[in-house]
Amino acid sequence: MAIERRTKEDKPVLAICYDFDKNLSPDDMQAQGYIQAVYDGDIPSFWKETDELAEANEMDSNLAYMYKMVNEARGRILLTRKSLEEYGSKVKLFPGVEEWFERIRSYGAEHGVIVEHYIISSGLKEMIEGTSVAKAGAFEKIYASSFMFDDKGVPIWPAQAINYTNKTQFLFRIEKGILDVNDFGVNDYFPPEKLRVPFRNMVYIGDSDTDIPCMKLVNINGGHSIGVYNNDTLDKTKVYKMLHDKRIKYFAPADYTENSKLDILVRSIIERTAANEVLENLYYDCKEERDNNDTRKQNNEEKRKRLDLIISLNSSGNFNTTHTIIKKLSRFDEWEPDEIEMLLEIALNNHQVGFILNDNDLKSFYRTIIGKLPEPTENSIKIEKRFNEK
Repeated sequence: MAIERRTKEDKPVLAICYDFDKNLSPDDMQAQGYIQAVYDGDIPSFWKETDELAEANEMDSNLAYMYKMVNEARGRILLTRKSLEEYGSKVKLFPGVEEWFERIRSYGAEHGVIVEHYIISSGLKEMIEGTSVAKAGAFEKIYASSFMFDDKGVPIWPAQAINYTNKTQFLFRIEKGILDVNDFGVNDYFPPEKLRVPFRNMVYIGDSDTDIPCMKLVNINGGHSIGVYNNDTLDKTKVYKMLHDKRIKYFAPADYTENSKLDILVRSIIERTAANEVLENLYYDCKEERDNNDTRKQNNEEKRKRLDLIISLNSSGNFNTTHTIIKKLSRFDEWEPDEIEMLLEIALNNHQVGFILNDNDLKSFYRTIIGKLPEPTENSIKIEKRFNEK
């Protein structure tokens, strides 16, 4: 199956990336149906035992909760891809989330900006896919921990475990338009002007320490990191600390309704993106013109050097000088047809050059430039005959 890669658009792309739990939803997704079904609603015990399992086995905490979900379900509930999506359909969302994604996309379109929404979460992909917003096509891509399923839809192995450190790789995928998790092209070099979503056009919305690597990466590269907090509890402890530590630029309640603080903030970022990209494109146009001018200058300078050496070869007075000039001429890779013809005429008409034409260095040089001709010429055929003479 062909791997899809996306290239730079004719309009700026703004990628808004979200953690899910406590960003779009007030609580952990597992604690909104699944834990109640297998743990009699004892949410703290589930997470406490998960942490103990991870610590005892030097285990990634996300792999630990995934293992525990499968293990605890045995004999209690039927855990399948379908049931996980059903749990996801019951996940509560913060105010305004249902309408947020399309409204922000539309606002971007009004200002000439393509807005794309991405999930980068340690939560379960299957549960996120079951939410109403995911089913409505809110997300360009969902990067989240996920299971491998057997032919009956039963989870049998972790397919992906996303923790706070490896979250950052997905920002680079979005930056380069290389969205497939198995596409190693994410490691390729892209010139800045070819990046589909430069970091300055990224927004990362998070709520806690697990988001810090992504927030920091976006922040230091000119993007926009936003800390959110629950508007019901008004606990701003985490966002105050993240702002103090320069992990975020802004914070706002997790209220996605129209004209909320978060809504106004993101719309302002869209407006700024539109203006910034006009300036960036002007800069790249100037840079391209300068580079082209530098290339022309370099080409003209190299052509002048080649011509000087050709003239010197024609007037060479001894064999040592001829060998020295040929050595210098051999350093050039690019030759124009008229220059090659001048060199061929010198070999045919200058007795001093022609006399040593079968010396290794001259023979190698002339064979190289003859090979650059689009087709043999009368002079090149004569030179080839000279090479075949004893």
